[in-house]
Amino acid sequence: MIAALVAGLLAGYGIAMPVGAVATYLVALTARTSLKVGSFAALGVATADGLYALIAVIGGSTLTHAIEPIMVPLRLASVSVLITLAVRSGATAVRQYRKHQTTTRADEAPVSPARAYTALLGITMVNPLTVIYFAALVLGSQTATAPIYSEQAVFVLAAFAASASWQLLLAGGGALLGRALTGSRGRLTTAMASSTLITALAIRLLIPAS
Repeated sequence: MIAALVAGLLAGYGIAMPVGAVATYLVALTARTSLKVGSFAALGVATADGLYALIAVIGGSTLTHAIEPIMVPLRLASVSVLITLAVRSGATAVRQYRKHQTTTRADEAPVSPARAYTALLGITMVNPLTVIYFAALVLGSQTATAPIYSEQAVFVLAAFAASASWQLLLAGGGALLGRALTGSRGRLTTAMASSTLITALAIRLLIPAS
């Protein structure tokens, strides 16, 4: 049981800690809204990681083979969503700056916690690399003996908890960033930098790993 707990924690942090486009968007979203919204968005990402860990535990190699034919469409969908979000975020920041308004929660269209949760859950779920990552871990740890379901449950819950703790840490950083950059120029600079980074990271998903 302890081994399953440790394996789940390591797997969760392993998939969550690399800073990619989703993490960048999470920080930027929290910076321009609130910690509450960012926290729900963070839990959306963690939920997707937990679901993929569960799917990998249940499906194993069968799921990995099933997802291979749709890898390219899923990757294109992920890139399209991320670039759309980046463009929209940058355009909103420019529009508000031209009006000489400070980008605060009252100035922009409200983002509800439920909407933030659903959006980040959807963005993360279209990333096929997550399920392949967890499937590889599960297959690598399988033995000839029958699986112990309690240990599988611990693995999945630990992976979710690890991902959630890291995503919430990112959201907290975004909230601090939002408080520090209260001026319109600072908000604009941050929004444009994050949009550029999100776009670059999204496009990088199209480049096959060497």
